[in-house]
Amino acid sequence: MFYCPPSDVRVSVDVGCKFHQVAVGLSSGEILDEFSISHQPDGFRTFFAKLEKLERQYQCPIRVAMEGHNGYARPLDSMVLARGWQLYNINNLKLARFKEIFPGAAKTDAIDARRGLELFQLQDHLPMAKSVLQIVAEPAKEDKMLKRFSRRRRRLVNDRVRLINSFQADLQAVCPSLLSLTGDAGNLWFLRLLTSTDDLRKLQRMQLKTLRKIPGIGTKYAAQILQWQKQAQFSHEIEWVGEMIQDDATRILELNHQIKVLEAKMATVATDSQMAGLLTTIPGFGPVCTAELSGEIGNASRFAKEASLALYLGMAALDNSSGQYQGTKAPRQVNRRAKAAMMVAVDRHRKYVPASQRYYEKKRAEGKGHNQSVRALGRHLCRIIFKMFKEQRPYVPPN
Repeated sequence: MFYCPPSDVRVSVDVGCKFHQVAVGLSSGEILDEFSISHQPDGFRTFFAKLEKLERQYQCPIRVAMEGHNGYARPLDSMVLARGWQLYNINNLKLARFKEIFPGAAKTDAIDARRGLELFQLQDHLPMAKSVLQIVAEPAKEDKMLKRFSRRRRRLVNDRVRLINSFQADLQAVCPSLLSLTGDAGNLWFLRLLTSTDDLRKLQRMQLKTLRKIPGIGTKYAAQILQWQKQAQFSHEIEWVGEMIQDDATRILELNHQIKVLEAKMATVATDSQMAGLLTTIPGFGPVCTAELSGEIGNASRFAKEASLALYLGMAALDNSSGQYQGTKAPRQVNRRAKAAMMVAVDRHRKYVPASQRYYEKKRAEGKGHNQSVRALGRHLCRIIFKMFKEQRPYVPPN
């Protein structure tokens, strides 16, 4: 009988929090092995030892599909890529839809792992199965760093917003007139004023000479503070809430410093990122938004067409029509961090490029809201950005 050698060894990993179920098969459909590994170094060694043995035995490439890329699968997913094996991410939303169409009699981790091998078999023949398995392209080191830094920065910014809201509410309850000195409780000079003494009540007696020593307080703010001192009044809660307010003010200043340090690191890394370098050439795309987009996109080769990039960035809607009804719906396969950065960048971009501003105004005249108009402009920019990545060329302003 004629023997047809396998084209590849296929691996499906059902990712769990502490343990992963693995199924290994050939392109012919034959299942070679099924086993479970722990999410520990010993489990990883077992995983790679078994697969490397099969790689030597069959002399063909390894292809691995797993759920939870950049989630519970870490660092197993990055270790797979480091070995030069092809990695596929199993799209959970599309997998759920696939299971609805092809339901199973039972559900276990082992069955789910074998389902990944079935998807490998069907992806060449069934478009829906093909879209479930998405090739993971390894991003450049600089873009991986930008992803980590930008996500960390976003968490710190969110922490600062929550803390300022709480801090402002406490200050409003204790001394509203003190809060009225500034339009923004997060102003540096105001935070430094509150932390310049060990008791907020001492601010009522602080002299001009002492006030001028506080960084950020000049003649204007010093005069406002002296005027406030004449009618300053604290509630009885100042005795125990005052210390909380000062602790929050100190923490906000620390967060400001940490965010500033991260932004400096992002700017340094972005100079070595090819993707960030291209995005920076687009007017209005600032360093923070550029770093966030570069980190979240990672590798532009993962997008086969510009529509996929637009969908990922949240700049495109999906058709939702039936009969005479024509409508759209928001996609669920959107990277929300990238979408937020893109919305800010596009809104700034239109203010720098007259042609973009005219397009925005046209959409507003059609009755669309601000966000809808920005997304419409962003959809056009996605076409330009995709071509910039593909041709490795900077942005060219429209005539």
